Amino acid sequence: MNLTDPIGDMLTRVRNGQSAKLAAVESPSSAFRKRVLEVLLREGYIRGFSEEDRGGHPTLVIELKYHEGEAAIRRIDRVSTPGRRVYARLKDLPRVYNGLGISILSTPAGVMSDNEARAAHVGGEILCRVF
Repeated sequence: MNLTDPIGDMLTRVRNGQSAKLAAVESPSSAFRKRVLEVLLREGYIRGFSEEDRGGHPTLVIELKYHEGEAAIRRIDRVSTPGRRVYARLKDLPRVYNGLGISILSTPAGVMSDNEARAAHVGGEILCRVF
């Protein structure tokens, strides 16, 4: 299967899994997807993830997080797409729900949350918003 937006596909799998109250979802593995998941794990939006070999293909198993039956991720939206890239300088980084949510950015210093990007004084491509 040819995916034109692998990050969007992974975020949709997480969104659909949480609305179906699944404990875990699977996504094809890549280094970039792992870096995005590491940010979600650091910020407390997922319980964890692991890489497994399923049928000869590396697969990420993403453990979803719930609190009192409610999903930890209330909303997850893709911002930058393959057809429309969205970049932001340090001073233009948007706050998500007045600081309650995060933006995940791809910067020259790696994939990080908007708070980490402000601390590192870097801007970059806004991949998604999570609340």
